[in-house]
Amino acid sequence: MKPSIVVPALLALAFAIVLAGCSRNMTAKTSRPADSAPPEIDHEQDGILIKVDTPGQFPLVAASTYVAAPALKVTGAVTADVSRNVPVVSMSAGRIVEIRARLGDTVQKGQLLMRVQSSDVADAFSEYRQAVVDEKLAVAQLARSKILYDKGAIAQKDLEVAQQTEEKADVEVETAVERLKVLGADKEHPTSFVDVVAPVDGVITDQQVTAAAGTQGLASPNAFTISDLSRVWVVCDVYEDQLSSIALGEAADIRLNAYPDRVLKGTISNIGAVLDPAIRTAKVRIEVENPGIMRLGMFVEATFHGQGAQLHTVVPASAILHLHDRDWVYVPQDAHTFRRVEVRSGRLIPAGRQEILSGIRPGDRVVANVLLLDSSFEQ
Repeated sequence: MKPSIVVPALLALAFAIVLAGCSRNMTAKTSRPADSAPPEIDHEQDGILIKVDTPGQFPLVAASTYVAAPALKVTGAVTADVSRNVPVVSMSAGRIVEIRARLGDTVQKGQLLMRVQSSDVADAFSEYRQAVVDEKLAVAQLARSKILYDKGAIAQKDLEVAQQTEEKADVEVETAVERLKVLGADKEHPTSFVDVVAPVDGVITDQQVTAAAGTQGLASPNAFTISDLSRVWVVCDVYEDQLSSIALGEAADIRLNAYPDRVLKGTISNIGAVLDPAIRTAKVRIEVENPGIMRLGMFVEATFHGQGAQLHTVVPASAILHLHDRDWVYVPQDAHTFRRVEVRSGRLIPAGRQEILSGIRPGDRVVANVLLLDSSFEQ
């Protein structure tokens, strides 16, 4: 074949191949099924509208009602019952030579807590011994005076003086014995050391002394504080506008942060008469039996239950969208449009439902599973 004929033939063949490829691409593009369009979104001042082509993919459910007693949740802390706090003091001034207990220890009544070496006790023993000697002398003088009076050797007034002296000696002995008791000493065991013991059973919740330190008796701070923790207080802050929800004697559920699965029962025993001027709250005191797990300073959540029943709006928990610390639901706007509405949700209740405090009312329809619609919204 001649070259002049071959070249035009090759160009024609190449052009045909290109046209065939373009034709196939055009055919593939026109034959490809159209993807479903993403939801059309309109922004408005009061929310978000989501337009969808197939609203049947998002089942609706009507908000229902739930009858329950009103509940108020607040936070608080465990404190000691001040009526069960017993201070421990040393009545004798002196130097602390030994400490047998420490902060946090559980002690029994009569258990030795500390020992004090006191000059006050030494002086008291000296006065006691002197009073005993004076009493013996006064008794002997009275006996002689009676003999002499019976024989007419002394006048009656001398006998009366002897009797008065003996009575004064008795009083001085009794006074010396009482002083030893007050100082914590035993008259049968003369010593300058005083043992300070626990007056009650309990836990040492405060300690203000150390070994080798000095004490000034009642002028010094309490050496120890022993608390009976079998019953404790839970003190909560309740806002001013919530005080009408509680009353003295009402029950409260107590949940400890350390043991969230355990629910303890308490009773409101006091509602503070003075509000905190800064945060507008009142102190509410709850008395709780301590099963042995409550420790002073623990944080708790207290739930107060009112007396009357209230109607609450409820929806499936799956209908609520939690976004940026706010809660939302989707309600139908028309046949192909859903509106996102902000709500204030409450507690979870059985059967996977959740209370709605505001935003919708019973009977309002919402999207049953918000994740389906929200995932479409994000595409």
